[in-house]
Amino acid sequence: MSTPTPAERPAGAPPDQRYFPAPDEAQFTLRAVAAGCVVGSVVSCTNIYIGLKIGWTFGASIISAVLGYALFAILGKKLSVLETNITQTAGSAAGAMASAAGLVAAIPAMNMLGYDFAWWQLMGWALGVAFLGVFFAVPLRRQVVEIDRLRFPTGTATAETVIAMNSDGGEAMAKAKVLIWSGIAAGAFTLAAYFVPYLESPPLYKWLEGTAIGGALAVAAAWSFKVYLGPALFGAGFLIGPRVALSLVLGAVAAWGILGPMAKDAGWAAGPIMSYANGPRGWLLWPGVALMVAEALTSLALSWPTFMRALKMPRTVGDDGGSEAAEEGIPNSWWMGGLAAGTALTCVLAYFIFQIPMWMTLIAVALSSVLAIVAVRSVGETDINPVGGMGKVTQLVYGGLAPGATGTNLMAAAITGAGASQAGDMMQDLKTGHLLGASPRKQFLAQLIGIMAGVVLVIPVYSIFTSAYQVGGEKLPAPAAHAWKAMAELLTKGFDALPAMAGTAVLVAGIVGIAIPLLRKVDAIKKWVPSGLAMGIAFIIPAYYSMVMFYGLIAWFIWKKINPGAVSKLDFALASGLVAGEGLLGIVNAVLTMLEVSPLVGG
Repeated sequence: MSTPTPAERPAGAPPDQRYFPAPDEAQFTLRAVAAGCVVGSVVSCTNIYIGLKIGWTFGASIISAVLGYALFAILGKKLSVLETNITQTAGSAAGAMASAAGLVAAIPAMNMLGYDFAWWQLMGWALGVAFLGVFFAVPLRRQVVEIDRLRFPTGTATAETVIAMNSDGGEAMAKAKVLIWSGIAAGAFTLAAYFVPYLESPPLYKWLEGTAIGGALAVAAAWSFKVYLGPALFGAGFLIGPRVALSLVLGAVAAWGILGPMAKDAGWAAGPIMSYANGPRGWLLWPGVALMVAEALTSLALSWPTFMRALKMPRTVGDDGGSEAAEEGIPNSWWMGGLAAGTALTCVLAYFIFQIPMWMTLIAVALSSVLAIVAVRSVGETDINPVGGMGKVTQLVYGGLAPGATGTNLMAAAITGAGASQAGDMMQDLKTGHLLGASPRKQFLAQLIGIMAGVVLVIPVYSIFTSAYQVGGEKLPAPAAHAWKAMAELLTKGFDALPAMAGTAVLVAGIVGIAIPLLRKVDAIKKWVPSGLAMGIAFIIPAYYSMVMFYGLIAWFIWKKINPGAVSKLDFALASGLVAGEGLLGIVNAVLTMLEVSPLVGG
């Protein structure tokens, strides 16, 4: 099938829609949902172990789309474009459950504090908090997907992947070939980097040790300015655009190159550089989160009319900026009723399992709904979901509300983390569906089914791992859980536990975050105004993640200078292949890690 040219677009279709399905094209089918649930659940189970090993988890959108499509293609019964979209939606929801349920951070942190939970308690908890994020996302869809048209790089890459797998015709086949070959190259690089880690992160400072350059590089590497060549984030540099990529670099330099060293030298954060408890990383977290929250909420306030209209489903195609017919939209009663039920379930479970008063849980849910806005916009602009940062905001609030209650602090933050995780994940899926002309209502149902499928498998798997190994020990070091535990222990002392001068940094960052959306309203300078969300993200993540996206932007500019025609046609396909290739082979690397296969050199 070929994608229509702009002149052939159906009347009323959004300008960024890339595929135009036939009215009778198969979409929400049993085989599509089942394939997504199976693949996504396998990814989520892998994420349990690898997340407890290294603190990171893998997304399942592209993996589910590719493997689901490939499975039926082998059987000679190809999925349609819209069926493949449902597969990736269900798979994405199932695959995210390790993170959304707190099974790589908050729950293992509670285990390290001496708490123990039955499998049925964790299963009920996971269902309650995971559903909250999905319901938070629904009213934001119109604003961020259809009106602001944020990039959502993974969602866009998934749409390109789905189209390429189903494409024919000259230009479409060219895109498919570029996507496939870039995916193969990224996958090969990712696998090779497992056995030779120097490929992904060459330690130049070690190789040049004893020289002036080597000494300078060693200092830079200590502050996380080291070379990192991950294909997925390199490809994201093609997708996020110059403003966001440059904002990430600006934030990284400001945070890790200026403010972090200043805080350490002044004694405000005298501990190890990457320590959350008393080091620059923990200090930088606060202005970074303040910048993100202030910019996101100010942007929302400035666009309140369109946000309020987003709460109303359109009656006809094209009403109020919407593109879907009313019968394909998500009814208000669904998400409002679901939000009420999820909140009630979470309140009850938090009270009986974690002894958190219901009024405190209600505050956590309300805070989670606000911070989900920040997470959704952050994912839309940078492809990074700052779940940890969002959780730290809740931890700070509960440090004041419940001083001394470490468990309350942790699990209230877990509610926020779950909301941010699932809201961002859901919006990536809805972006994919928007680009493909899919039904948001059917995607919403697939998301809910995927969550239930994921929970059924990840909770038993978590119980098995934690029964076999000590959480936080040699086999399961649980770095993310250690960070959450350290922050909870720190903040149970109340607001006074903030590092020295961090309160001032929060105030200044908040003012900057408010000013950025206001400056963006000035036509003469708006194109020069950076992204506060991207800058805030750069305060929280190590600098090398920001820099690799900048490398991707530089490569994009060079390619555009050499062959602008090719860039306009193939840049998204190339970037999508890089994201997909690393994502797919990342699962293989996870299996190798589980099997304790050692690197050949450089490990």
